[in-house]
Amino acid sequence: MNFIQTKIEGLWILEPKIFTDVRGYFMETYRKEEFDRIVGTTDFIQDNESQSSFGVLRGLHFQEGDTAQAKLVRVTHGAVWDVAVDLRKGSVTFGQYAGVELSKDNKRQFFIPRGFAHGFVVLSETATFVYKVDNIYSPATERTLNCMDPDVAIEWPLNPSQLILSEKDKTGKSLKDI
Repeated sequence: MNFIQTKIEGLWILEPKIFTDVRGYFMETYRKEEFDRIVGTTDFIQDNESQSSFGVLRGLHFQEGDTAQAKLVRVTHGAVWDVAVDLRKGSVTFGQYAGVELSKDNKRQFFIPRGFAHGFVVLSETATFVYKVDNIYSPATERTLNCMDPDVAIEWPLNPSQLILSEKDKTGKSLKDI
């Protein structure tokens, strides 16, 4: 596995070593010892999966306080543009974001530590998004950062008219309000 540190401390892109032959391919998607040694100890407790259609933008979600979640995300079908926004108080990169394309073809993963808002937009006809979390989902502490907040200024790869958002995501708060 190749671990690539993004421009924001704590965010990592992971590129697996892929072994192919006439039968197909094999790759490791996670090895705790290696992950903990390079990224830091993270005890994932649950795996989740979602499927979405072209233009669906999910996020930018985060949980506050003791229920914050770290995530290790990847795509097993299709492609997405995945984004994490630094919300760590006192961080020199507070309010900045990093993004990466995740797809069935590139097999990349993105590690998002606690203290970040996270979201993605589907670039393919459909996409299956798979992720590990280190804490349970807490509706009471879940918050949404507005994905179009001009203070964050995310450069989404689709035209805003192509985006499909849930009501919750349409009413996300600004960075200033968070």
